Amino acid sequence: MQLHLENKTALVTGSDRRTGEIIADTLSAEGATVIYHGNDLAPDKPLSVCGHIASDEGCEAVVRAVAELGHGIDILVNNYGSADMHRWSTANTDKWLEMYQINVLSAARLAKAFMPAMKNAGWGRIINLGTIGSHQPNNIMPAYYAAKGALATLGVSLAKELSGSGVTVNTVAPGLIRTEQVEAMFRKRASKNGWGDAWEDIVAKVVETDYPNPCGRIAEREEVADLVTFLCSPRADFINGQNIRIDGGAVQYV
Repeated sequence: MQLHLENKTALVTGSDRRTGEIIADTLSAEGATVIYHGNDLAPDKPLSVCGHIASDEGCEAVVRAVAELGHGIDILVNNYGSADMHRWSTANTDKWLEMYQINVLSAARLAKAFMPAMKNAGWGRIINLGTIGSHQPNNIMPAYYAAKGALATLGVSLAKELSGSGVTVNTVAPGLIRTEQVEAMFRKRASKNGWGDAWEDIVAKVVETDYPNPCGRIAEREEVADLVTFLCSPRADFINGQNIRIDGGAVQYV
């Protein structure tokens, strides 16, 4: 399938590592011009910017750096986000505000900065990376899940704001993804619980104990990147204002 991304420029936040880097690489492989982003350092890529986008100043730095590269942004992928293992008993006001700054306002600031040019061009894409926790939150990490729920709501509101402009806004909500961090965590648990060393055996136990789903595994980063890349393309012109799960069927409702 031809995705017609050859004349599009994309900014992917948090693309210095993990899933964000795979998304950026996939967009690039499909022909898009991609600007990579890191909070503290510009990634070692042909086009890259840095700025800690959990703050107004960091977002402004990224917007300035993009302008200095001489590229207009057709596609904004708000991949950057973060969580930690806080609980209701340990999450103070600062933690709630931190999760909101990182997971909601970073996306809102950049969308506000880049959407006027998209509107003027009559075409654009804004993709926010969420989580299935916005559909089905857990009792742990309440500030993170609340923030990601707000991000999904933001996407619907922004899609309505951009009605008739040619700019679409969607949220992609993955379940568990096989990142280095996730794999290391489960390999440590496997060693402790005697699950074996083979990744396939470990995943079977993860599905049994933590993440039951009809596909019987967790997502690969490339699968998430493929979905994001399709939504970024003109092929997805009629998909708008959605919060799309990619979770193997883990969330069980229609």
